[in-house]
Amino acid sequence: MQRNFTALARLLGGPGVHASVRRAARPPKGVLVKHRKDKAGTWLPGVVMGAFGMRRYRLYQPSGIGVSERLPLMVMLHGCGQDANSFALSTRMNRLAERERFLVLYPEQDRLSNSQGCWNWFDTDTGRAQAEAALILQCVDQVSLMHPVDKARVAIAGLSSGGSMAALLATRYPDRFKAVVMHSGVPPGFAHSASSALGAMRGRRTAIALTSEPSLQVSAWPPLLAIHGDADAIVSPNNSEAASLLWAQAGGARSGTARHMRRGQRYPMSVTEFKCRGVTVAKLVTIDGLAHAWSGGAAGQAFSDAKGPDASRMIWAFARKQFEASDG
Repeated sequence: MQRNFTALARLLGGPGVHASVRRAARPPKGVLVKHRKDKAGTWLPGVVMGAFGMRRYRLYQPSGIGVSERLPLMVMLHGCGQDANSFALSTRMNRLAERERFLVLYPEQDRLSNSQGCWNWFDTDTGRAQAEAALILQCVDQVSLMHPVDKARVAIAGLSSGGSMAALLATRYPDRFKAVVMHSGVPPGFAHSASSALGAMRGRRTAIALTSEPSLQVSAWPPLLAIHGDADAIVSPNNSEAASLLWAQAGGARSGTARHMRRGQRYPMSVTEFKCRGVTVAKLVTIDGLAHAWSGGAAGQAFSDAKGPDASRMIWAFARKQFEASDG
């Protein structure tokens, strides 16, 4: 089992995972690591403790928030070999948050729970996956209590193991999130252990009946945005297609015609929406030539490809649309 788990961690992390872990040990240049406020906003450390253990997190709070103002919250779950600092650098979500005015929460996986920093999204047989999901939700609750968060406008996104965990959270706590984004991840119900996760990552698994657990309110799942590169050799792009179909089936949605798009010299992408009565239940974005990396991420960062379409912008646009729909 340990051999399988190690292989899983390496696969989820991809090439260069150990180098990435070493880099993350020191605060990356240009990222605020102290409780400090300046024209670029505030980068705050935090920690939660509860029945399921302890998890650290980082919170980005944009500058100039009014006394009575409440802002949306974007929860960002890193992949293997990453932490809050490196994920913030790669995605540049904080820069977007400063401009668009929302807060960004980065929960961090504990290295004692997974030496490579992977979220244990697959380990549902032992209950570890559910326990980690509960700790992440506890981070959301604590931040929402201590900071100017609009609890009605919360979305969650993640990369790789973080994307898989984001999807699991959305199905376990559907009333807490208005949108979920799974970037290069595996849908919930496709694995229940380390060994079955390997098959799921390779696209060789089908979903376990998610409706068998009372807490999974299938009809209430928040809308899904699934982003995946067609050159991903770590997590098969079949997983994002399967997730879109799973959400579409749960929401009674039908697939629209795929639209092929390209912006400038970035990789082209195919966009398919699954709608029910004109409402988007799931949106699948398949990016030509993208491997296992954050699309449109900062150049020079691990698990980041600057040549891809800007995933952070896509994610915020998708989340904002869901916020506006719920307000209406």
